[in-house]
Amino acid sequence: MTERLRVENLCKVFSKSPEPALRMLAAGAKKSEVLTKTGMVVGLNDVSLSVQSGAIYMVMGLSGSGKSTLARCINRLNEPSAGRILLDGQDIVAAGEAELRDIRRTRISMVFQHFALLPNRTVAENAEFGLKLQGVSPQVRRRRAEEVLSIVGLARWGNHYPHELSGGMRQRVGLARALATDADVLIMDEAFSALDPLIRTEMQDELLRLQRTLKKTILFITHDFQEALKLGTRIAIMADGELVREGTPQSIVLDPGSDYVAAFTREVDRSRLFDARSAMSPVQPVPLTAGLCLAETGDGGGLVLDDGGHVVGVLDAETLRGLREGKPYGDANFGTLRKDFVTVRECDSLLDAARAHRAGRPMAVVDEEGRLTGTLAGDRILAGIASAPPHPAGGLHA
Repeated sequence: MTERLRVENLCKVFSKSPEPALRMLAAGAKKSEVLTKTGMVVGLNDVSLSVQSGAIYMVMGLSGSGKSTLARCINRLNEPSAGRILLDGQDIVAAGEAELRDIRRTRISMVFQHFALLPNRTVAENAEFGLKLQGVSPQVRRRRAEEVLSIVGLARWGNHYPHELSGGMRQRVGLARALATDADVLIMDEAFSALDPLIRTEMQDELLRLQRTLKKTILFITHDFQEALKLGTRIAIMADGELVREGTPQSIVLDPGSDYVAAFTREVDRSRLFDARSAMSPVQPVPLTAGLCLAETGDGGGLVLDDGGHVVGVLDAETLRGLREGKPYGDANFGTLRKDFVTVRECDSLLDAARAHRAGRPMAVVDEEGRLTGTLAGDRILAGIASAPPHPAGGLHA
């Protein structure tokens, strides 16, 4: 993946003359000290992060942590006091007014918490509004609006008005409007927090469904850690205007790094968060005979692989002992190759692995092409759900 958005040492002080506060911050002062000595409010203090193309990057924290200020600085609804914001290498902070208008119209779209729809315009007119600002012809923008409304499941609602729609449907219109401009980056600022819990879950699922197809670069602001875990490729956690922890959802749960972050992780359902790769035992296949390899399972048996790395069967402990004693593996004992093994994918959750587990049957963990990458025993599934997976080498990366 390539980097789409980079934030470097970003600071925001809410003042027309922020220099005294910036000097204090550079010297190591905290937000509270700056407020006490200067009366200036620090929104962001030396925030740096990187968002990869096609990722859903979650920014979360409690109220006042700076997460929404960060979102508004990225499209310069709030003017940064210091630092750089690079969109495909272009510094947005240095952009002039005309260039900034073009960036907002074509490269960065926002989805707001309270929908921000125009009440006197139809759903289709709301969806095409960003294209109208770009000067796109009525025929082209209406065709595009119909396309994105179909994508978000509102194809038959184009001639209705926002007040005729439910909250979840209105949020879909806001999402359609953001998608219509085909912007490089979507900023979703607490986009689902005003929705009822059931509708919110549906919208989260809808976003994940759309992302599998559209592969947008999304900066998603939330105060809900469960939402961050469900949606995020990576998560940045903020407090008092600073980024205090950043990493994959799994790495943050495994190593919060502070009591503040740990407080968010206490109620996490590890069985759904961690995948089979995180708890599996990696394998090192050895040649068995022409076109076949053997990967021992750790319980006395072994998985037999073809030359493409796919599991073709299981050897029992007795046959395996014979091989160690030098007996040849050939047609005579091919009948000992059993098919009673279980297969899970690396990306399957530990909950799915637990459901697939069968006593006495080895569990093979395979990649997207069906090639064996590891084995997963019942005790490792339980250990992964109860606490940290036994061996970090299983595939978690900060």
